Amino acid sequence: MKTIKYFKVILLTGIVLTGCSSTETGFQIDDTKIKATYTTGATVNAAIINPNNLPIDSIVYVLNSKRIGSVKGQLDFSFPLNLEKLGYHDLIATIYSNEKSTADTTRLELVSKIQPKLLKYTIVNTYPHDINSYTQGLQFYEGILYEGTGQYGKSKVVRTDYKTGKADLSSNLDPKYFGEGIAILKGKVYQLTWQESTGFVYDATNFKKLKEFTYDRQIEGWGLTHDGTNLYQSDGSEKIYTLNPETFKIESSINVYSLDSKVKQLNELEWANGKIYSNVYQQKAIVVIDPKTGAVEGVLDLSGLETKITKLPDTDVLNGIAYNPDTKTFFVTGKNWDKLFEIKITE
Repeated sequence: MKTIKYFKVILLTGIVLTGCSSTETGFQIDDTKIKATYTTGATVNAAIINPNNLPIDSIVYVLNSKRIGSVKGQLDFSFPLNLEKLGYHDLIATIYSNEKSTADTTRLELVSKIQPKLLKYTIVNTYPHDINSYTQGLQFYEGILYEGTGQYGKSKVVRTDYKTGKADLSSNLDPKYFGEGIAILKGKVYQLTWQESTGFVYDATNFKKLKEFTYDRQIEGWGLTHDGTNLYQSDGSEKIYTLNPETFKIESSINVYSLDSKVKQLNELEWANGKIYSNVYQQKAIVVIDPKTGAVEGVLDLSGLETKITKLPDTDVLNGIAYNPDTKTFFVTGKNWDKLFEIKITE
């Protein structure tokens, strides 16, 4: 376990405690006591290495900037890991000795203990899909299907009659942008770009551009969805970020895990029934994610759909999920696929 060390000055009850580095005192969190991974509710047992046998007055423990307890002397410290979000969390121990303080930090990895359910699907209907659409985003809004496409010089947002595959409204991106995921929230279409750190907002009724925004961080734009209030963005990693749709600031994030494995390359996103559905790039599957924790709760293998499409020179991977609340079915397709599938998902 990698340990990060630092020192600081602490003012306590009028006495200035001079900060020391761990190289001076030798104090360290004993990483041999820290497990490789934990699950929610597990007990962490922490101890301090004191190679120079210095007197220790007390030790204060902080987890993710929140004080979780302290001990007198060099006693070990145990605490339950009652965290929701999966991923890495910082454990800091501040050791007080001879009116000086030394702090040491280690990381705890919280992984999922949920065994994902294997989901299945039945095809309800099959519709035509534009083979020139490199699908990046797909969403129903007021019963109408919207799609965002990619590729430099070919990226656009379209409103489509899904039964015919014909677009009745379209807006092209400047050729310098590679379009990515879309989401429609409260009458506005939000569109990401891949590596240009730029997003766009349009009026859903006529695709008039209302706003252009810059990403809050230097991340790529992949998938986009919303829960009716907030936007959720993927960036090709295991992270999904929560965005404020007015300021576009990142307010929080989750790390997606299937048991003890990170699920990377999360792509197109769709919010349905309180869960996030995500394509995994280059995989023929959709994962169902708990948006509070990041745990994968279900996996849907859609590899069978590739046998039902026409393989053309530009045919690419599965991508595109849209939930239709009117029919309570999902619509899925792929990049440059010639078909759009309406499916019903069950356990």
